[in-house]
Amino acid sequence: LTGCGSEPPPAALPPLVEVIHIADAESLSKNFFPGRARAGKEVNLSFRVNGPLTKLPIEVGTEVKQDDTVAQLDDTDFKIAVKDARASHKQAQADFKRAKELLPKGHISRSDYDKLDAQYKTAAAKLEQTQQNLNYTTLKAPFSGVVVETYVENFETIVAKQPVLRLLDPSSIEFVISVPENLIKYAAYVEDVSVTFDAFTDKTIKGEIKEIGKEASQATRTYPVTLVMEQPEDAEILAGMAGSARLTAKVPEDSELVGIEVPATAVFSGEDKARTYVWVVNQAARTLGRREVETGRLSEHGVRIRSGLNAGDIIVIKGVHSVKDGQEVRIMGSNSKGAAS
Repeated sequence: LTGCGSEPPPAALPPLVEVIHIADAESLSKNFFPGRARAGKEVNLSFRVNGPLTKLPIEVGTEVKQDDTVAQLDDTDFKIAVKDARASHKQAQADFKRAKELLPKGHISRSDYDKLDAQYKTAAAKLEQTQQNLNYTTLKAPFSGVVVETYVENFETIVAKQPVLRLLDPSSIEFVISVPENLIKYAAYVEDVSVTFDAFTDKTIKGEIKEIGKEASQATRTYPVTLVMEQPEDAEILAGMAGSARLTAKVPEDSELVGIEVPATAVFSGEDKARTYVWVVNQAARTLGRREVETGRLSEHGVRIRSGLNAGDIIVIKGVHSVKDGQEVRIMGSNSKGAAS
C-alpha cells in the first residue's frame, strides 16, 4: 500500500529587518577613502566670437604664463567694425553736444534733443561692443599652467564657444573622495588629512579639506569631499592618478555631535517604562539581543544615546515591536546609517 498526503509547508523565513551601523568620529581614521587626483585649476578655453584661426603658438605640453596669448583669430573685420563704430560715435557725440547748446535757446525741440541723446548713447554702446569683440579675437591664458590638449588646427574656422585647448595648473592638486552619510557630519572637525597615491606608495602627502558636498549620491548615499594639497617637491602627481585618503577628526566635548544619534523608531520600552532598549544584531548568528540604553536629548535626525551603544554595533530601526529577544532575522539591504562621537 502506498500512503498519500500533502507536502509539508515550507519553513517560514526569518523576518526581514532594517538596520543601521553605528559609527563615530574615529571611524574616519579607520577607513581609507579612494579617489583620483585632478588639477587644482583646469579649464577648456574657447573664443567668444567666430572667425578663422591665424595663430596657435602652443601644443600639448606647452607651459604658459598668465595672460600669455595661446590663440589668435583673424581680426581684420573686427578692426574695420571698430573704426566704423568710432566714426559713428564721434558724429553722434558732436550732434548731441550741439543739441545741448541749442536746447536752452529754444532752437531745437525737446523730442529732437531726446532723439539725438538716444543716438549718442546707442553709438557709444556699439563702439564699446565692437571694441570688446576685437579683444575677444585674442585668447589668453587665465592662469599659469600647462596645455594638456588641443582641439583645433591652425587656420581652421572657429565658432564661438568651440573648445580650442585645455589648460591646467598642476602646482596644486585636488583629490575627490566619497564619504558615507554616517560619517559626513564629522568632516567639519577633521584635523589631519593624508593622501597616498598608488604610484608613490612610500610617500604620504598632507592636505586639507577644500569643499564638502551638500547632496548625497542617490546610488551610494555618499557625499563628495574635495581635498587640496600642494604638489610635492620630489614627486609629480598627475591628473587622473589613483590613491586613497585618510581623515582624522576630533569632536569638541561641547559639540552637539557628542553622543550616539539613532532614529527615534529604533528605541522602545519594555514592561518597565522607565527603561529604554534597542535591538542589537549578532552579526555571526543573525539573531537579536535586547540591550538597555540611556537616552539623551532629541537631535535633528532622532534621539541621542548617552550610553549602551558602541561604534560598530548594528541595531534595528524599524518594526522593533514585532520581533523578540533571540530571534533570527534577515538584514535588509539599507543605505541608512547611524552616527556617533
